[in-house]
Amino acid sequence: MSALPGLPLLPSEPGAYRWYYADVTSGEHSAVFIFMVGSLFSPRYSVAARRGGLPREHCSVNFALYHRGVRRRWVLSEYPVMEQESPSRLRIGHSTLSYEGKKVRMEVDERTAPWGCRVRARLVLEPLTPSGDEVQLVPGLPHWWQPMAPRARAWLEVDTEGVRAEGLGYHDTNHGEEPLGGRLSGWHWSRTHGEQETAVDYLLPGGAAPVRVTAGPWGVRCERGSRGEAVPTERTGWGLRVPRHLRAGNTVVGVPRLLESSPFYARVEARQEGLDTLGEVADFRRFHSPLIRWMAHFRTRVEGRT
Repeated sequence: MSALPGLPLLPSEPGAYRWYYADVTSGEHSAVFIFMVGSLFSPRYSVAARRGGLPREHCSVNFALYHRGVRRRWVLSEYPVMEQESPSRLRIGHSTLSYEGKKVRMEVDERTAPWGCRVRARLVLEPLTPSGDEVQLVPGLPHWWQPMAPRARAWLEVDTEGVRAEGLGYHDTNHGEEPLGGRLSGWHWSRTHGEQETAVDYLLPGGAAPVRVTAGPWGVRCERGSRGEAVPTERTGWGLRVPRHLRAGNTVVGVPRLLESSPFYARVEARQEGLDTLGEVADFRRFHSPLIRWMAHFRTRVEGRT
C-alpha cells in the first residue's frame, strides 16, 4: 500500500466536529479507539456550540476494551485544548494519533471514567487496502465519512491489562459542519470483516439511500443502494431501537450483542462462521436532551490543560 496522506483537515467553526475512529478484533478481545475534535459525546460542547464554542475547546479521547463481549475498560476524557504537532500527528492530553508512512498508530495514556484507573494502550494498523473516497452521508447535509483503512493488520497492546493481540483492524474518519442531532438525527453503522474482504454499511434516517463500501485485494468500492427499507428492530433497556440481527449486505451475521448501551448510543457486535461485525446505533437527537446530557457527565472525565 502507498503511504497514508497527512491527517484530514481539523474543524474550526462552532458546532463543527471531526473524529478519528479505529477498532480491532482478535480472538476473545475487541477494542475501540476514538480521537474527537468537537466531541460528539460532550454535554459541554452540546451547549457551548450554540453559543460560539469552538471544537478545539472540546476534544476527547475514547478507548474501550472488551473481552468475550464484556467491557473491561472504558476511557472518555475531555480536554479544553489539542495540539497538531505535525501534519501527520495529533495530541490530545497525553494520547496521540499519528500517520507514520504506511501505518496508523494510536496511543492512549489516560484514566478510566469515572473511577480514574490508569490505562495505557496502543494500536498499530497496517492497511491492506487503499483508503476509500470521502462520502457525503446524506445529499444536501454537511456530514461526511471516509474509510481511511477499511481493512488492516492490527496489533493491540494494553499494558495495564497485560493484553497483547494481533488481528484485523479498521480505521475511518467522520466530520461535519453542524452538530449531529439536528438535520441528521443519527444512523446505524457497521463493519464486517470476512476472510477475503471487509464490508461497511451505513443505514441512514429519513429514507436516505444507504451507503455500502467493500474493501479487499482488488481495492475499495463505494455504492449507494435504493432508499432504505425498514429494518426489524427491538428496544434496549434504555428504549433505543437496535436491529434484531446484524447484517453484511443481505447476509445475516447474528443477533447483536450489546457492548455498550445508553439512552442515545449502542455499540453492538456479532460473530458467526468467519464473519465479524462491529457497529453502532446512534440517535443524537436524544443526546441533546438536558436529562441525557446530565447523565453523560458520569461517563466522562473532564481534564485540564496538560
